[in-house]
Amino acid sequence: MRWGLAMLLCLALPAAAGDVVFYRCTDASGALTVQNMPCPKGTQQSTRVMQAVGTPPPMPVPAAAPMPAASQAVQAGPAPVERLYAAPEEPAAPAPAAVPAEPLPPLFECKPRGGEAYLSETPEPPARCVAMQVTGLDGNPRTGAGEACEVLRDSCTPVDPARHCAMWRQRVHEARTASNFTGLAQAEARRREYERLQARFDASDCAAQNP
Repeated sequence: MRWGLAMLLCLALPAAAGDVVFYRCTDASGALTVQNMPCPKGTQQSTRVMQAVGTPPPMPVPAAAPMPAASQAVQAGPAPVERLYAAPEEPAAPAPAAVPAEPLPPLFECKPRGGEAYLSETPEPPARCVAMQVTGLDGNPRTGAGEACEVLRDSCTPVDPARHCAMWRQRVHEARTASNFTGLAQAEARRREYERLQARFDASDCAAQNP
């Protein structure tokens, strides 16, 4: 029994580099002792050499069989990918084409006989017929004997180009004044004339200039 116990203790010892020697000692009374050192004097000694027992190597772990690609995709799942989608930009509406300013026609400053000067868009305004006094052979005025008039044409000169826009502005102002202070018979015609001149001036290159 002691021999078996010694063997168990040997197995529990750390692994040795070489062989292990066991000493079997028997004293005078016949008692048996197994130890790892020489027997004391007065005892009968016998030895037994055994190969050292080390820690058993770990059992190799069998390599796992490769998982099918489809199974890996199911198990791992797709990596989350954050996608940002920008709404397509609507093409900007083309800017409206600028309407080119129209130059205003030249103006003429006209001077009637015995009256105030006025502005005209034509160098030859319509002729005017000025009533004449009808007299008899004796030199006295006569009435009911007929009417006569003198055809007058006003003298007009072109406006200096440096004053072109300023004179057009003056012409529009005079037309507005005339449309406000006139009789009922001429009010509608003069209002339309003022609106025509104002619209033409606003669409011209003179409108952007300071008065």
